[in-house]
Amino acid sequence: MDRETQGIHRIYCKLLLKEIRHIFHKELDRQYGRQEVEHFFHHFVEHYLDQPRFVLVLHPNWSLSKDEEGTFFRGLAALKQGQPLHYIVGSKVFMDLKFRLNEHVLIPRPETEEMVRHIIEHHRNDPPRLRIMDLGTGSGCIAISLAKYLPQAEVSAIDISGKALRLASENAWENKVRVNFSEMDMTKMELEEDSYEVIVSNPPYVMEKEKAGMQSHVKDAEPALALFVPDERPLLFYEYIAKVAQKGLTDGGSLYLEINRQFGEEVKKLLEDSGFTKVEVIPDMHGHDRIVRAKKKLGSN
Repeated sequence: MDRETQGIHRIYCKLLLKEIRHIFHKELDRQYGRQEVEHFFHHFVEHYLDQPRFVLVLHPNWSLSKDEEGTFFRGLAALKQGQPLHYIVGSKVFMDLKFRLNEHVLIPRPETEEMVRHIIEHHRNDPPRLRIMDLGTGSGCIAISLAKYLPQAEVSAIDISGKALRLASENAWENKVRVNFSEMDMTKMELEEDSYEVIVSNPPYVMEKEKAGMQSHVKDAEPALALFVPDERPLLFYEYIAKVAQKGLTDGGSLYLEINRQFGEEVKKLLEDSGFTKVEVIPDMHGHDRIVRAKKKLGSN
């Protein structure tokens, strides 16, 4: 237990769960806001106690063991230091699957889940040996979810980070799917001609100038390599992806991209200029341009 955790625990010892909830608000509300702190507390209840968030309604005098109490205070100390919730608990549910997380990978977002559901919907009836490539896999959440819900698929994935790939491999094993992972730089990659029916990517797309408006537990804690692109070249990775996808996709194959909501039309034009057809910009649940889907023209190669 580090010094800050020891200090908090020493002040607030031998407490009920409802009292710890009060302490969370006292220590964190100014930093995060009351609603967010309530979310943190309930997430810890579900994760560490395996109890529903309304446990205090049913059991207002719920007491904790010494070890459980210590876990809550370690979580509180980590939140005070600005660590992301899902790095603290070490996992997040994505597509109803549990993914282990650490500081080497991005925390999966709801908009990425929307893209995965979109792919599944469009390819659930495709024939066996549907070959899929995920570019920049991180925790493996996209590739593993597609392998899980498209059982006829043969899924491959690349990432520049060996540490991310080790975690992705563990996630694949824990979710009982097979994904072919390879360490590769997206900006230098080469794909064999006509190798995949589907290529998908959630590449870095946040401009450096957008950092000022981001929460510190995102911009300071999550891997910058997976988040940011130069202000003067915001479509950097889409340029590389368009080039390799033109070669790697089969005729009529599909490309799916998650994008910065500011650049829907720009990404669409880039893909059209690169020879793709049926390019479609798809809004997310909030109405923001977030997904681009395109087809490789028949007879392109």
